[in-house]
Amino acid sequence: MKIYLVVMNTLADWEIAYLTAELHSKRMMADPAAPCEIVKVGLTPEPIATMGGIAITPDVTFDAVRMQADDLLLLPGSDLWQTPEAAALLAFAKDMVVQGYRVAAICGATIGLAQAGALDDRQHTSNDKGYLKTVCPGYTGEQRYVEAPAVRDGNLITASGLAPLEFSYEVMKMLGLFRPETVDAWFKLYSTREPKYYDALVASMS
Repeated sequence: MKIYLVVMNTLADWEIAYLTAELHSKRMMADPAAPCEIVKVGLTPEPIATMGGIAITPDVTFDAVRMQADDLLLLPGSDLWQTPEAAALLAFAKDMVVQGYRVAAICGATIGLAQAGALDDRQHTSNDKGYLKTVCPGYTGEQRYVEAPAVRDGNLITASGLAPLEFSYEVMKMLGLFRPETVDAWFKLYSTREPKYYDALVASMS
């Protein structure tokens, strides 16, 4: 399984931090030996700088990505999603959604998908429905907009930029690399900070 993580300048570091930590460390996976690789995908081969100032060098450019059935295209927020330079990547992401490949987008990436027409016939969420309608003139999916932190509709997950925890929870469930009881205990621990859920998390991995 490959997680194709799109990296662009001003990437919102915190929106994927929970997820990348658990996917890279594999510490909570049902089978820590399961193949799972994070592949950093850029618009170009040049290094980018995240919003937090961390330099990341892409492993590949998006035109080299060949997704398989179990792979995931992971789209974090960035200030570049509404710029012309992201248009070709958004067309690719929309095509992956239509073809049934797994795609997960948060914050600005959901606005980019709305702009590309990828959300018009799917249940979805974003940072704000009114904002989507204002900045994406061709967007017609308002009847399928869901007022929730994160929404899954089949192979597509969307989330507000204020919901990195809920976003990670939905993606972890989608990937099937973690036991359901592990994901539930993990989410409850981080969302409530109650010690009993730490015990449940440890027990779920025994």
